Amino acid sequence: MTGTLTVVDHPLVAHKITMLRDRDTESSAFRALCQEVTLLTAYEALRHLKTEPVDVETPVAPTRSPLLAGPEPAIVGILRAGLVMVEAILTLIPTGKVGHLGLFRDPETHQPVEYYTKLPDRIADREVLLVDPMLATGGSAVHALDVLSEAGATNVDLLSIIGCPEGVAAVHDRYPETVITLAAMDERLNEHAYIVPGLGDAGDRIYGTK
Repeated sequence: MTGTLTVVDHPLVAHKITMLRDRDTESSAFRALCQEVTLLTAYEALRHLKTEPVDVETPVAPTRSPLLAGPEPAIVGILRAGLVMVEAILTLIPTGKVGHLGLFRDPETHQPVEYYTKLPDRIADREVLLVDPMLATGGSAVHALDVLSEAGATNVDLLSIIGCPEGVAAVHDRYPETVITLAAMDERLNEHAYIVPGLGDAGDRIYGTK
């Protein structure tokens, strides 16, 4: 699968995205909405998880039914905003292993600066879902994909809440096989490398900082 992009088309997702965009939405509501949107879109993003049949005894009869194939998938969040998405996905996959990539965007160059990395073991054997609420320039996502690739990961998908054409192009230019799932695709970046219309700085709005 090459250069795949899915923008989830669902009225509940659209409704919650509108509430996220509203500058008057308080941090507590914003966090909850991010989790809800993540849950609604993660079903699509996790569509490619592998399963294997197992024998099960129901109260009525024996059967064969699918379970997720091991080892457990990894959910890797780009700090700090990605944490809210990691927690939501863990409600769907409680046995998932969690990784963290600490990145911040240099305000002058808009390039990612790495300050922390901790990945699950056997990353090369796991299906990996990389999560970050915003896919803007694509710099952080590409840097994170570089880190995961260097660690041996070969099966990595990307889930963001809002993206734009520039970010999608940046990821697919470097990693054309990456499957990207978005809850919304916005118009463009502005001169400050913010998504338009976007929702502002996701991390600041999630945690109530400036």
